[in-house]
Amino acid sequence: MAVLTKTPWLLIFFILLGGLLGGLLGEILRAIAPQGPLQEIFAKIQDIGLNPPFTIDLKLFTITFGFTLRINLFSILGILLGIYIYKQA
Repeated sequence: MAVLTKTPWLLIFFILLGGLLGGLLGEILRAIAPQGPLQEIFAKIQDIGLNPPFTIDLKLFTITFGFTLRINLFSILGILLGIYIYKQA
């Protein structure tokens, strides 16, 4: 069995992959869950970032900075699972 070398890039990869898959799973479960407390848990999404984006207009060119993270319960669990898998690798 091959052993992975633990690099910071591998950790970032596992965190991003866990967050993406967890967020996707949370969105799917939110869509199919029946109305009630379970659906409210899945529907709770926290937006973190710049809203509206920050814009600098220099007349010659315009620069816009912005990002938004949409975090739900399963994306946090996916990130934690990604960190766990990285530590076990």
